[in-house]
Amino acid sequence: MISDRLFVYGTLMRGFDHPMATLLSRSADYLGAATCRGRLYLIKHYPGLLLSDDPADIVFGELYRLRDRDALLGEFDMYEACGEGFPEPTEYLRKMLQVTQDDGTASEAWTYIYNWPVAGLPHIASGKFLEA
Repeated sequence: MISDRLFVYGTLMRGFDHPMATLLSRSADYLGAATCRGRLYLIKHYPGLLLSDDPADIVFGELYRLRDRDALLGEFDMYEACGEGFPEPTEYLRKMLQVTQDDGTASEAWTYIYNWPVAGLPHIASGKFLEA
């Protein structure tokens, strides 16, 4: 089954004054805070997530259920400049990963993984973009 869930950890989170954050809050059901395993880097004014096998590497974000999954994922793919029609390697790749909600429930969700080198970029050790 293809997930209708989206894990966001940066400018799509609630509280950001951004048209795409507004689209998400209007077109999806907020399921709550969630975490995934990964390392967060400050790219510019936005973060990038790299997958990690280290259980100590935790990224904090929000989990949403997309009401019109395919249309919304298409919109967010355009925003993240990934998928069909964008030159490779794209800055982000949309991937499925396991996320854990605050109550311990684990599920699969889409998220955007950073796909360019992070050498020299600041590591957000807290795993929280809002604290960067």
